[in-house]
Formats: sequence, C-alpha cells, structure tokens
Amino acid sequence: MDAEKKNYYEVLEIEVNANPQQIESAYIRSKNAYSGDSVALYSLMTKDECNFILDQVEEAYSVLGFPEKRREYDRLRGFNQHGTIKVRNTNQMHTITTIDDRSKDAIVYENYGSNLIEAKVSKITAQKKFSLDFSENPEMERRIINCIDFSGTFLKEVREYKNVTIERMADMTRISKTHITALENEDVKKLPADVYVRGYVYQYAKVLKLNPEQVATSYLSHLKKLKNQK
Repeated sequence: MDAEKKNYYEVLEIEVNANPQQIESAYIRSKNAYSGDSVALYSLMTKDECNFILDQVEEAYSVLGFPEKRREYDRLRGFNQHGTIKVRNTNQMHTITTIDDRSKDAIVYENYGSNLIEAKVSKITAQKKFSLDFSENPEMERRIINCIDFSGTFLKEVREYKNVTIERMADMTRISKTHITALENEDVKKLPADVYVRGYVYQYAKVLKLNPEQVATSYLSHLKKLKNQK
C-alpha cells in the first residue's frame, strides 16, 4: 500500500488535527507497546507481527513527525489543517469533519463514500465484540478503583460482575480457558513463565476495562508473594 492510500494517522491512532506533541507521544506509545521489551502482546501476536506493526509506526512517524512531509502527505490525502477529510469518488466530493481535541462534539459524517462506510462498520463490529453489558454497582466500582492488590480471586469477581464468561474472555483475548482458570485460581503449576503471565493478565484487564499496566504489575507481585510462601 503506497503513502497516498495508507492512513498514517490511523497507524499512530491519532486525529488528523493532532499537534506535534501528540504525534510524538503516540509514536513513543506505539513503540513501547510493540517493542521487544514489551510483553503485553506476547500471547496474541508473533514477533514478526509486532515487527510489521513497528515498521508501520516508523513509516508513519517518518512522515507525520516532519512538518514539510506532513503537509505534503495531507495534501495528497486531502486532509486540511482543520481536521477535515475530503474523500473523492467518481461522482462527488464527500466531507467528514473529525473530532477537534478542543471540543466535545462528536464526529460528523456527511455523505459517506464506500470506503468510509466499510471503515465505520469495522469499528462498530470491534466495539460490539469488546463491549460490556452489565449493571454498575457503586460499591463494586469503588472496590475496583481503590484496589491495589489484584489477586486472581478479585479478577474473577470483576469478570463475573461485568458479565464476561470464561468462554468469551478466551475468545476476546485468545488465551486458553485453561490458562484463564489458572490465572484466577493462582495455580502456579499450570501457569507459564512470568513473562507470559504478564501478557495474559494485561489482555485480561483490557477486556474488563481496567488499567492493564497496573493490574498486570499488581498480579505478578501478588503471585511472587504466593511463590515465596511455598
């Protein structure tokens, strides 16, 4: 896919009107997430897949990170400085106004082109897959917010509170049901090396809309204490 078709803003997961600081922050965040030092995705992606994404991130930043290259890229793609995307098809020009970071307005779509419809459907499908349907309990929400020790028992309690079955958790994280059960039961004998456990817990926490970094670090600390007691 050439530079005119590839959306570098989507690669870095930023808005079209992102400022230089936001672009740099997104670049660093993506690098950290998919680098060899990160274990968050080990259970979901191969090294080659991570390297492919890193190549995309580098390519995107090599353009968006430099004002002159970014202006030329925006011109070729039909992006303007106000965050408006102009999409041309065989019949007419379509305009889509993106979210401005300084406002709370939702995205406004006008006369979708076919490609934009496909992109929107894709996002809706993903949102449905990872959406959570449960009734909020104020007391439980307070416990989650104030928790500093995420044990397997508490993670299971949060999962059940948010109406996520083990089968659905396995589907969303691509972690086996055996390992999910072992995580919740803190069954050290059935768990893999800590580097993989961290990746599992990270993805488990993301599904439950928890802070994945905090939960993974806390769980491993809890697991280490258990191992030391044996």
